Amino acid sequence: MKAARLVAPATFDFVDVEDPIPADGQAKIQIEAASVCGSDIHGSFHADLPEESYPFPPSAGCHEIAGTIVESRSDELKEGQRAIVLPTGGVGGLAEYIVQSPDRVLPLPDWGPLDEWVMCQHTGTVLYSVKQMGNVAGKRVAVLGQGGIGLSFSMLVEKQGAAQVIGIDPVEARREKALSIGATNAVNPDEHDMYETIEELTGGEGIDIVVDATGDPEGFGQCLKIVKRWGTFISFSLTGQPGKEATFPHKEFMFKAARIIPTQVAATAEPTKEIRETIALKERGWIDPGVLKSHNLDFADVQKAYDMYADHSDDVIKVVMS
Repeated sequence: MKAARLVAPATFDFVDVEDPIPADGQAKIQIEAASVCGSDIHGSFHADLPEESYPFPPSAGCHEIAGTIVESRSDELKEGQRAIVLPTGGVGGLAEYIVQSPDRVLPLPDWGPLDEWVMCQHTGTVLYSVKQMGNVAGKRVAVLGQGGIGLSFSMLVEKQGAAQVIGIDPVEARREKALSIGATNAVNPDEHDMYETIEELTGGEGIDIVVDATGDPEGFGQCLKIVKRWGTFISFSLTGQPGKEATFPHKEFMFKAARIIPTQVAATAEPTKEIRETIALKERGWIDPGVLKSHNLDFADVQKAYDMYADHSDDVIKVVMS
């Protein structure tokens, strides 16, 4: 099968490798949709790694994938069934096939395009974080960063009755998308004083719940400054790359006395629970993460897909390779 691999920082090539063979209890899935995630960029594509770390294992560096089961050695999984697959053990989604056990294979309905269903993977990780907020009905919520993750936050809290949803992002296309999926306001922090603007938008009441979905080390301090005293701060971003560690604004932290909740579903005992729930919510029409997909490319264009996402070019939000 064909697989892509990183041979140097931000540089892919293709190799031919043996098809994976499912063991007892596993299934072989033909990958038909693979989406780029922000964590793929700073965790592998732009990772600051020593030269001997390259080349990466074939297929590594992508974890948002969906496809069709073509061979099953598990009673729980049927051939022809479509599914989202969560890779493990250094294996990724940049290949034609993958094998996995049922606990990491999340069945999908037979209808609708896979390039939209695969969006349930990253929105599901957000659903877990939103649950940690408690009841958001009637609350003012601000979300720093309106990429795929930030937009998922904005979409979910609006659906749950937030009185005000403020999406904050310097990219116009992302602010427009935020407004289209339920944000009440969109703020450009590069053109306006973010703190003054929020003061005006909330009538001086401040933000009850703030979310850091920036992937930027400065986002932590900005969120602490935005949240009202005794409010809630949901930290989603993974930062801390060498030379880019987040600073801790201790004085602001002490004054605000906010409830700060780090959220990372992958580190929990049930990493697929909320993704499965998101699939069910999309199936019944309550939410549609598929609207966050902005670009489609072929697998042959993996370099272009990652460059586009890393550079935030062409108004990209989420790009899916077929």
